[in-house]
Amino acid sequence: MPFQTQVQLTQAPAVAGDFASANPRHSVLSVPGGFIAGTNGLTIGLFAWADTATGTILSNTGTGAPTGFVHRDLQALITTYLAEFGMTIPAGFGIGELFNGGDFWVKNAGASAVTIGQKAFANNTNGTVSFAAAGATVAGSTETKWIAMSAGAAGELIKMSNVALG
Repeated sequence: MPFQTQVQLTQAPAVAGDFASANPRHSVLSVPGGFIAGTNGLTIGLFAWADTATGTILSNTGTGAPTGFVHRDLQALITTYLAEFGMTIPAGFGIGELFNGGDFWVKNAGASAVTIGQKAFANNTNGTVSFAAAGATVAGSTETKWIAMSAGAAGELIKMSNVALG
């Protein structure tokens, strides 16, 4: 680990994939034997799709609405030589839970700022999350049932929920 080079005045509110509240959550019903990370592994804090053949293999790529969201539950491994952190669950490893309901922290992968109430869009190539108005078209992405619950700039952490305000 390299020598510390900076100190932040404020602690980060969370890490992508963390729970954003203690409100009720809902897990995707697992198949017998549970879910398994696909050949490229599974990145935490992103959307995931189950394979259509068995419903067992999860990956951060897919078509249509994602099966669920990958919560951070300390299940990733640091496999890159001399890396300081890792957010990838290696290929073939079991996935404890995949969520299709609840409140989570996500990184805004979009190019623009997010406002409360915008819909979350899942990138079909890598599972990243961007936000836009309901019914908008985001290239290469699918609109989800999730909505932004906090505002923030591109690249910042945003609270996301599938329960509407009010």
